[in-house]
Amino acid sequence: MITVHHLNNSRSQRILWLLEELGQDYEIKQYQRDAMTNLAPDSLKAIHPLGKSPVIADNGTTVAESGAIVEYLVRKYGRDKLMPPEDSPDFISYLHWLHYAEGSAMLPLMLALYTSRLGDAAAPLRPRIESEIQNHFGYMESALGTRNFFVGDHLTGADIQVTFVLEAAKSRGLLVPFRGLNGYLSRMQSREAYKRGIERGGKYDLG
Repeated sequence: MITVHHLNNSRSQRILWLLEELGQDYEIKQYQRDAMTNLAPDSLKAIHPLGKSPVIADNGTTVAESGAIVEYLVRKYGRDKLMPPEDSPDFISYLHWLHYAEGSAMLPLMLALYTSRLGDAAAPLRPRIESEIQNHFGYMESALGTRNFFVGDHLTGADIQVTFVLEAAKSRGLLVPFRGLNGYLSRMQSREAYKRGIERGGKYDLG
């Protein structure tokens, strides 16, 4: 049985969605952020030294980091369903979007979040951060074009990774100029597996 160590309002929601798409049985161990600091509880450090979520346990194997978890689960349980064949022309694109979401696109959003707490002291950084947000989301908008998915003609683990980034951007009002990404996000959120993941994990607020 797969156990998802699930922190409220966190990236672990995407893992619940993925497992629903894969049709895998799993259990959830819930954790709540501290109401004052918004940090994860120390009890998560007993699962993984970083004390972050998501973390999964699968028959004695513990995996942390969203991209690693998605890749592990897709390779083990959904190789023919949620990733292109490794000899396919789409495979490199799949790897790119799978890791681009956290490795590149999420960074300017996190910088915007943290510097927003600094008030006027962050003013010199804001133009660069805003420029990077426009750069990355413009890139995603252009790459998606009129297609329904980022890779190939069906959902892959890359879409599950990218969707969380778009949700984080939308919660901060940053997705408004990008009509294609807004439409894509709506399609992802309308998937039955996505809805089942929300039902099991609970609604989350990224604002």
